Amino acid sequence: MLTLWGVVTALQGVVQTYGGLLACRFFLGLLEGGVFPGLVLYLSFFYPRHQLQWRISAFFSAASISGAFSGLLAFGIIHMNGIGNQHGWAWIFILEGSFTFAFGALSYILLPRSPAHARFLNGEERRYITLKLQEDGTTGKDEAADAFSWREVGMAFKLPQVWMLAIIFFFDGAILFGLAYFTPSIVQGLGYTTSRSQLMSVPPFVFAFILTMTGAYVSDKYRCRGIVAMFSSFLCVIGFGVFLGATTPHVQYGSLFLSIPGTYLAAPTLSAWSANNAAPHARRATAIAIGFIMTNSGGILATWLLGSLSPAPRYLKATRTLLTFSVLMFLVSGMNAYYLWNQNKKKKNIRVTSKKDEEKPGLGDLSAWFEYAL
Repeated sequence: MLTLWGVVTALQGVVQTYGGLLACRFFLGLLEGGVFPGLVLYLSFFYPRHQLQWRISAFFSAASISGAFSGLLAFGIIHMNGIGNQHGWAWIFILEGSFTFAFGALSYILLPRSPAHARFLNGEERRYITLKLQEDGTTGKDEAADAFSWREVGMAFKLPQVWMLAIIFFFDGAILFGLAYFTPSIVQGLGYTTSRSQLMSVPPFVFAFILTMTGAYVSDKYRCRGIVAMFSSFLCVIGFGVFLGATTPHVQYGSLFLSIPGTYLAAPTLSAWSANNAAPHARRATAIAIGFIMTNSGGILATWLLGSLSPAPRYLKATRTLLTFSVLMFLVSGMNAYYLWNQNKKKKNIRVTSKKDEEKPGLGDLSAWFEYAL
């Protein structure tokens, strides 16, 4: 998916017709849709549940770093205007798509299928990691336990935590895509030139990288996914509130240092929270997919919300909507944390009065010996 996505991105720089652009955008979305959830699922094969967010954040932070450097790259590449009879904007797609294609091709060599297939581990290390993942509940006791089944797909749709997180994913998706796509336009609306706005969009994304990694460390170490999710939502509430109420461009620009880091911290936190609380494999894969379907649905809303439905430079309707979404993210995150805490309390009572070998097999995360990540 990643390799072909790079091809389509590069081709987007050479389209000559509106129909060609629509075709590129269709295949871009088709190929991109599974990349992020696939990477979250892939990482969940390798690490215990309370060591996962740091790893997800490590690759997701590339998104905030790319948000910073894409502005710098765009600022430089756009000066290639006229080279090869191509516009400067076309070179942005061609070059960045080519980089992605090259990395995607290398991934066939660099990335192992699972810890059991990792060439950089010896036999003893592979067995140790496999055993630890089984003890943690990250993977099943054998391949049959993690085999695909439609029953497990259906079970994911019955989990209350999946749907509470899906709601939060939708809200965060609208905020995340809105800021990722429109930050240069928002900054430009504050009075900066087009090229200057690209440069001014860099610092909030750099701060987002720092906060995302710090939040991941805290979340893993203290096992507090819900608290970190609520904190990230709170940052968004303050950021959008300041942008909405401010009257000076400098204060509005400063608000981006709250809303952008807040939503970029929320995304990997929610991803890890979703992956942590569904088992076995097929149920977890479905739960992750549901979350990202909702994220992308929020992204669709964002493309219409900023600009078409809410004109620059104030984006009043959009800011009010995203502020409301941030408040709802905070509330539903708290509800989900309470629900999981209550379920863990019930499971603890069951463990006191029964033995593990008396439990019905195949329960996955519904097992009394599977503790939900809070």
